[in-house]
Amino acid sequence: MAAASSTPSPDHMRLLVKVARMYHERGVRQPEIAAHLNMSQPRVSRLLKEAVDRGVVRTVVVSPDGVHAELEDALAERYGLRDAVVVEVEGAGSDVIPALAAATATYLDATLKGGDVIGVSSWSATLLEAVKVMRAKTPSVAGEVVQLVGGSGSPEVQLHATRLAVRLAELTGARPVFAPSAALVGSRELRDLLSQEPAMADVIRSWSRLTLALLGIGSLDPSPLLRRSGNAITDRDQEQLRKLGAVGDVCARYFDADGSPVDAPFNDRLIGIEPDQLREVERRIGVAGGMDKVAAIRGAVRGGWINILITDVEVARHLLSQRPAR
Repeated sequence: MAAASSTPSPDHMRLLVKVARMYHERGVRQPEIAAHLNMSQPRVSRLLKEAVDRGVVRTVVVSPDGVHAELEDALAERYGLRDAVVVEVEGAGSDVIPALAAATATYLDATLKGGDVIGVSSWSATLLEAVKVMRAKTPSVAGEVVQLVGGSGSPEVQLHATRLAVRLAELTGARPVFAPSAALVGSRELRDLLSQEPAMADVIRSWSRLTLALLGIGSLDPSPLLRRSGNAITDRDQEQLRKLGAVGDVCARYFDADGSPVDAPFNDRLIGIEPDQLREVERRIGVAGGMDKVAAIRGAVRGGWINILITDVEVARHLLSQRPAR
């Protein structure tokens, strides 16, 4: 076979094109090409490889409708993400939840390989929906599923949050680790005291072992689920957050439009993973969509709160139309 760097004769190029067209355009198998052209099958294989090396054959991947690989690549490059998943969905607000949940379940099914310690933010309707449609993994692909923020509040909603951790643990073969304290407590002193309780201390130790965090992204206005949970911020705190420039939160840690943490008035009363500790987690999957959350999603990717994003196509296009950082 002529070296790809040398100049082939016109006759050799014609042979390359003939073999390539028979194989790639007409679907003729290599043994049949060899018989038809009276040459060995190994030579046919070498000619096909040379056709690729010389650019006679070029592979083109065509995405089917509803698959947005170019948007995903562009998002990853623009915001320095490890990965991005963009789903086709119509509607806004809660209308995007089923599609995002299905995409999250599929992504976890494909990427959980074994031994992960998974942190999960409990107050996300999309994550609650995702575990309903996720398939069980066999054998076990995770050691622990750990709540990242305290619970308490409405018994009905608390039950949903607990079920999220329990169900995800069941699906992955992991041990669930619950945060037994309220997310927001009355004082810094009470937070410090509760954090030293054995059950809560076990949770906090688990945060240092996380390999993956599964995160909702909240806007400044609390979601209906968070309002019912009893963990929603007060109107007074919300107004203070607006004055500080907050646009959204991850695990009740609020940030501004550039993703920088803001000094929320309740930070020292919050029982949950600290921002610096969260950013040390290798894979931080943020799941959110709808244009009502676009400012929060943009802040989350700009600030490195997440490094894998699962969102909808309208949000993805809007993110790409904006500057990546200040």
